Amino acid sequence: MFAVIKTGGKQHRVAEGDVITVGKLSGDAGAKVEFGEILAIGAGEDVSIGAPFVSGASVAAEIVEHARGEKVIAFKKRRRQNSKRKRGHRQDYTIVKIVGLSGAKN
Repeated sequence: MFAVIKTGGKQHRVAEGDVITVGKLSGDAGAKVEFGEILAIGAGEDVSIGAPFVSGASVAAEIVEHARGEKVIAFKKRRRQNSKRKRGHRQDYTIVKIVGLSGAKN
């Protein structure tokens, strides 16, 4: 069984036992979170697709840890103007483990 969830403006295809990286969520490691915006859920030919979300469906997950992504450098230079700017950015992420899927069938 799989589900397509929406979190942090992105969509993720998940199944029970999967470990995924999503945008930062509030909560400590070991805390339970529940995703309610389920776009599709099912197995094989028996898939429920929402419009836009499947009513009554949810995905339970557990926060494994909080992490940060690789540093991204934004460097701007204007040639012959003695002008340059260098900025760095590291995105905050949360690593979650999917522990359960529950949803309505058509």
